[in-house]
Amino acid sequence: MMHSRFDFSGAEVLVVGASRAGIGAAIARAFQDAGASVAITGAEPEPAPEDQGRFAYTRLDVTDGAAVQALAETVPKLDILVNCAAITARGEEMAPAFFQHVVDVNLHGTFRTAEAFHVRLKAAKGVLINIASMYAMFGSPRNPAYGASKAAVVQLTKSLAIAWAADGIRVNAVAPGFVVTQQSARSRTDPAHVAAVNLRTPMGRWGLPDDIAGPVLFLASDAARFMTGTCLAIDGGYSIA
Repeated sequence: MMHSRFDFSGAEVLVVGASRAGIGAAIARAFQDAGASVAITGAEPEPAPEDQGRFAYTRLDVTDGAAVQALAETVPKLDILVNCAAITARGEEMAPAFFQHVVDVNLHGTFRTAEAFHVRLKAAKGVLINIASMYAMFGSPRNPAYGASKAAVVQLTKSLAIAWAADGIRVNAVAPGFVVTQQSARSRTDPAHVAAVNLRTPMGRWGLPDDIAGPVLFLASDAARFMTGTCLAIDGGYSIA
């Protein structure tokens, strides 16, 4: 359990994009298990069944700047913000309108929430953690919008780390590899793709959402107090193979 390694008692945490079974939900549960008070957002009317009643939940469209700002104004204190909202559709992202929508959610949405909660994070000398992807470093013929947006999230992380260092805010990111989530379900229906990922990955398997949660808690903890502007690869070694 994460709470045996980290103590976030008294911390106020918001995980944006945690309504489905996946990385955001795993991060939210890990922070809660470590003692934090956790709220989550998502695009769905309600969170996944296993999380209903567990977290304070707000339905949020991160492409709606007014809605993002309105949420920020209801939050009196925030110590840790995790930006996990993202979309992709394998094989469909060459369509210009959809490409633009993916970038709006994944990149602009990340910036909208970061900027909206900047004042709260400054007051708390807090932490911002963005969820990037290994596709920030690799070409992705079937996910060009996703890859481009996540590469931009890495660059945004570096820029905000510099811009907000004087405010006492640390800004870091993680870059997950192939992870078993609801979002990856479509790609996992392709046996050849699944086999190719397993073969390329030195650890021989796809990641699980909990594999991402631990490093996120580390980056949010005092153990990483001298880290800002970095992006940790969490991919079972895929990016070095």
